[in-house]
Amino acid sequence: MNTSVWDFILPLLNIIFLDLILAGDNAIVIGLAARNLQGKTQKKAILLGTGGAVALRIIATILVVWLLKIPWLLLFGGLLLILIAYKLLTGDNGGPNIQAGGTLWSAVRTIIIADAAMGLDNVIAIAGAANHNIVLVVLGLLISVPIVVWGSTLFIKLMGRYPWIIYIGAAVLGLTASSMITEEQRIGPFVEEHPLLRVLFILLVITGILAAGHWKRVRDHRKSVHGGPAV
Repeated sequence: MNTSVWDFILPLLNIIFLDLILAGDNAIVIGLAARNLQGKTQKKAILLGTGGAVALRIIATILVVWLLKIPWLLLFGGLLLILIAYKLLTGDNGGPNIQAGGTLWSAVRTIIIADAAMGLDNVIAIAGAANHNIVLVVLGLLISVPIVVWGSTLFIKLMGRYPWIIYIGAAVLGLTASSMITEEQRIGPFVEEHPLLRVLFILLVITGILAAGHWKRVRDHRKSVHGGPAV
């Protein structure tokens, strides 16, 4: 397999992995929104809602890919992605209050709106990982979102059973974020002249995210076990 093929396949796999890591809550949203419906109506709501959410996310990601070409926005996107990676580790993701839909179209509307509200992290991560390649954006989302919808329960259980999966996801996000920052138009020329600094910066970002996130997880765990504020 030649280099150009790998240059396409590896970012595609990266996009799918990032979307799976970040989209577990979105699958829960779909289930909550359609929980009051029955049988075929529920399945139809999930299918239509997911289709609308995928279409909206593709449009949003393509828009972000275009916006990231504007000076300094790549830097801003990278910094925001570092925060998202940290929140992934600590579990401070928040999310909207989901009201179950009583009818087919109210459930579909809820799924699309809630997914859009919770999908900012996915959009920024995928836009950064796609490296301005729209085909990668579309393919990655078309492949990963159905997996999230129908296989989310299994994936969530896997992350609960094997916590290191979340750490790998945070590290990949850190790699994507630091790469975005070093590819910023105003920073790129300097980094190209000092490639060692780029490697050190990427390692620093990844290590910082993992260390800070792990410390927060340990601190929260001690607090929940012993009660009261952790020291």
